[in-house]
Amino acid sequence: MSAPEPTADPQAPPIAATATAATATAADPAPEPAAPIPPATPPAATTSRPAGASWTALIGVAALALIALLLGALLWQRLSAIQGHLARQSADSGAQALEAHSMAKQALDLSRETAARQALSDQRLAEVAAQRSQLDDLIQSLSRARDDSLVADLDASIRLAQQQSELTGSAAPLQAALKSADQRVIRASQPRLAPVQRAIEHDIDRVNSSRVIDTPGLLDKLDDLVSRVDDLPLANEVMRAGDVRRGAVQPAAPAPSWWQHGLAAVQAEARNLLRVSRIEQPEAMLLSPGQSFFLRENLKLKLLNARLGLLARQMPSARADLAAASAALSRYFDPASRKTQAMAALLQQVQAQTKSAQLPRADETLAALSAAAGK
Repeated sequence: MSAPEPTADPQAPPIAATATAATATAADPAPEPAAPIPPATPPAATTSRPAGASWTALIGVAALALIALLLGALLWQRLSAIQGHLARQSADSGAQALEAHSMAKQALDLSRETAARQALSDQRLAEVAAQRSQLDDLIQSLSRARDDSLVADLDASIRLAQQQSELTGSAAPLQAALKSADQRVIRASQPRLAPVQRAIEHDIDRVNSSRVIDTPGLLDKLDDLVSRVDDLPLANEVMRAGDVRRGAVQPAAPAPSWWQHGLAAVQAEARNLLRVSRIEQPEAMLLSPGQSFFLRENLKLKLLNARLGLLARQMPSARADLAAASAALSRYFDPASRKTQAMAALLQQVQAQTKSAQLPRADETLAALSAAAGK
């Protein structure tokens, strides 16, 4: 006889429930896995069950339980690792938060300190700016004082050199003073002194091209004029050179009688008493013999004064004396005489030399210095 087929086990649903519970336990992250529900002891059945099927079911249930335990253990281990990781992260986050709070506090303190330092720096910068402005004003005042002192010194030195040139009759002192002033202005390097430098250059060129007075030659000519004064004929002197020449060339005649001799004497006296001539200078004809002496001496004094003025480099005074001497020569002395003409020509040469040979002056430089001092 064949063995009977196994029938459905009435306890099968509990096994499925157990497996479902195990699966739910594996899926549920409960802290502790639920204990497997032991299979209910089958009541005494009227029908008999084979022993092999029961053992198979038990082995399946045990395997499922073991798998559930393993899965629960793995889940527990994983949850423990996650929990530890989260705890470490929380601790790290707390430490980072504390560190961030400390850093924020330090940053706030640093910002406050920086703001205080910035305010102090701004205050010091304002003080430095004020000091810089005062220093600039002081430097400008010192530079202006230095420029004013330089202008005054140059003006005094050029005026002194000009006086020395007038006294010595040489342009060398003025030329040296102008060159020294030019070098000092170049070293100063001040824009306000540029007109002064141009004026100095113009005066240097004019001094270099000026003529030098021949003082020894003029002195010799004046001495010659003084020596010729005594030989000059006056305009009121009676010249009878024609009568003298006629008496010299008249041939010898027989001695006149007494009445002829008397008549000739009367005629000569009559001619001496009356003379008809044209008078250009009335005051020259009214000179007496004593006044003619003083006239000659006065002319000599004028020439000597011109000589002294030339030696003293007083050119205007020397020119005035020479002009007075020329006027006296043409007024009181005979203009038809060769001696008078020669002396007049020599006197004109001396006057021309004194007029053309004039010492140069630094008038342009002095005007530029005055303008620079007034700025």
